[in-house]
Amino acid sequence: MLTHKHIWSAIDALAARHGLSASGLARKSGLDATAFNVSKRVSREGKARWPTTESIAKILAATQTSFPEFTGLVENNGDIARTYARIPVIGLAQAGESGFFDDGGFPVGSGWDDVVFPDLGDPNAYALEISGESMEPVFREGDIIIVSPAAGVRRGDRVVVKTTDGEVMAKLLKRKTARHVDLHSFNPAFAPRVINIDKIAWIARIVWASQ
Repeated sequence: MLTHKHIWSAIDALAARHGLSASGLARKSGLDATAFNVSKRVSREGKARWPTTESIAKILAATQTSFPEFTGLVENNGDIARTYARIPVIGLAQAGESGFFDDGGFPVGSGWDDVVFPDLGDPNAYALEISGESMEPVFREGDIIIVSPAAGVRRGDRVVVKTTDGEVMAKLLKRKTARHVDLHSFNPAFAPRVINIDKIAWIARIVWASQ
């Protein structure tokens, strides 16, 4: 029997195939960014909602996906559930606000959307959506980066860093010593930063990006 869950899971899987969050897929398709948010999938009375045929037609056109391909995602909902995981996602600009991470750098609290992504085996993995032009040409507006707190961090890795002042940034880790962390920007217009180690709340490695 076709259910709401089958359709929404197929939309999430289609977004994941193209390295997008549900909101990113909506924007790419010319829809309101909130069109596929989890909150829009049920009415205020708690009744499950179907996506409109117009919205489905637009996402298929935007991703150059045929209708048979989409129905294949719908029909294979069980396989999707076993091989994909829902990963929390917020905008990078939001990440510095309180309530989104605990002291260990793990995602917590409400306000997260989610993106479907192949299971990394890290229950604390999360995604950040890039905004602005400060990280071009490596990361552009709307790109999604997947971060795994469980992944080891080494020199040369692309990382997300949070300072004790609440600043969250995506950088290239050039060097880490007992006293400081040397971070380089992806955009050559921005100077490198050297931050004292006692000013670093946490560092986590970027394991995938929708480039």
